Amino acid sequence: MAWIVDVKKFAAIGAGVIGSGWVSRALANGLDVTAWDPAPGAEKQLRENVANAWPALERAGVKPGASPERLRFVATVEECVRDADFIQESAPERESLKLELHAQITGAAKPDAIVGSSTSGLLPSDFYARAVHPERCVVGHPFNPVYLLPLVEVLGGGRTAPDAIDAACQVYTSLDMRPLRVRKEVPGFIADRLLEALWREALHLVNEGVATTGEIDDAIRFGAGIRWSFMGTFLTYTLAGGDAGMRHFMQQFGPALELPWTKLVAPPLTDELVDRVVDGTSQQLGGHSIKALERYRDDCITSVLAAIGAAKARHGLRADE
Repeated sequence: MAWIVDVKKFAAIGAGVIGSGWVSRALANGLDVTAWDPAPGAEKQLRENVANAWPALERAGVKPGASPERLRFVATVEECVRDADFIQESAPERESLKLELHAQITGAAKPDAIVGSSTSGLLPSDFYARAVHPERCVVGHPFNPVYLLPLVEVLGGGRTAPDAIDAACQVYTSLDMRPLRVRKEVPGFIADRLLEALWREALHLVNEGVATTGEIDDAIRFGAGIRWSFMGTFLTYTLAGGDAGMRHFMQQFGPALELPWTKLVAPPLTDELVDRVVDGTSQQLGGHSIKALERYRDDCITSVLAAIGAAKARHGLRADE
């Protein structure tokens, strides 16, 4: 099958935080976008989300012809996907819901249109079980805010054609994203498994009164978070080994892995722990609205991406390195 990779019409199934992020990214890339979401007030919320994201997208750079006016909201799944060249589903993380949706989506879509799901951990072999032409069905797991962060994890299910995964990566690349091929169909994929380990440890620290939510966030944003934005864990630790590199680092710090520093099992989500987390994050908001902090976050992300790009250019590195 020759899959559509020259995408002109993008369909978004689901218009929540992730779905509206996909819509914003597709619009910024000069595409016509059709969206569907059954929730009351979904169209109004979607258009507000796009408007809130647009200033950051303009700072980052939009494609010729890009406009929020190219968004059309429709009443049915079938109308949404019928003429689409590429379809991205961002429904809630319920396998039964995705099973039903993808039977509808793939039954109405063009047979050469690739279908992607934004699932953050469900397995494609399971929720694409009733799909029509399942060979074109993939996972395209993005990160919030979808319209700015380039990473998208891409994998297929047991019946997905390898060339469909290649084609999906090509489409995501055309949307200025950085596809990461997940080699095996594994729950949580790659990035969320790493984030989950950090999240569990953070909850233990709050639960045991070691630190507040704000103090834990400070430990990340003024430390490892800065270097994570341009150099991942393995390369960072390679440099920590000095001229001898990773082998010396492993020899020097490897024994610490046997010490009981961390707890990978999550703490029970008691009412007391939930209250501590909610109270702590409420203080961190400091009276600012979520929308205002989203704009602040987006400004920071575009600034960091621009700074990293400039630094790479000065050091002779490619933009994708």
